[in-house]
Amino acid sequence: MLTDTSTPRPATPETAAGSLAGRRSHDDAPDTAALFDRLVELDDGPEREVVRDALVAAWLPMAHRIAGRFRDRGELLEDLRQVAALGLVRAVDRYDPSRGAFESYAVPTITGEVRRHFRDRMWAVRVPRRVQELRNRVRLARRELAQRPGAAEPTTADVAAHTGLTEEEVSAGLEALESFRALSLDAELPTGDEGSSLADTLGAADASYDVVVDREAAKAGLRRLPERERAILYMRFFEDATQSRIADRFGISQMHVSRLISRSCARIRAEALAERPGDRVAA
Repeated sequence: MLTDTSTPRPATPETAAGSLAGRRSHDDAPDTAALFDRLVELDDGPEREVVRDALVAAWLPMAHRIAGRFRDRGELLEDLRQVAALGLVRAVDRYDPSRGAFESYAVPTITGEVRRHFRDRMWAVRVPRRVQELRNRVRLARRELAQRPGAAEPTTADVAAHTGLTEEEVSAGLEALESFRALSLDAELPTGDEGSSLADTLGAADASYDVVVDREAAKAGLRRLPERERAILYMRFFEDATQSRIADRFGISQMHVSRLISRSCARIRAEALAERPGDRVAA
């Protein structure tokens, strides 16, 4: 039996739980009208939290039942129950007892929360809400048409006639049917060699592009080097000549060749990496 809520005695978990005695057998719609009336009267505080928690616990089986309607759609049932429970909490907080039975308010609130979860969290690629709605209408229409006795696979025109949509809208909905989940790169291709996957069809970055970019970036700096430094770099990096051979060619020491190569490379690198012509570093 419910505790007389007209007394000033604060609600406790025991007295709030007593309101569950009005639950009917095999029914997840308990009689909690008195608790809701009490909740409206209470200000924020421990007592209100106790009553609120009791209401959520009483109606939680209904939230779980609603979540069960969305099973087998690619989401774990436990996660769906968590989402439905969140919708239930929001329904309890926003419910106005003067506007009718709680169940008639809570069911669409919880259902909407679960549907928003699928709409906003389950799509691998975010698509416009309009396309999501087209997907749902096309999916339901195809199922209804396929259930007719002797019915063949419904065509785009059949779905359009059944739903009142245009064939272009039906086509967009059909494409969205295949876009809810991203295809794994390890997925085996329907055609081709056995064991080949989608990843095998993807291109890879060509390292030669980086070489082209680097050469173009270095060209201007190479042109500005003195002729002797250009010749030394050409012998070192294009003819693979040793520093001793280069020193003999120009009549300088090997140490001097090493310093010229380092200084020239540093100058070209600085000019290639500079963001503005004024940032170029002189030798």
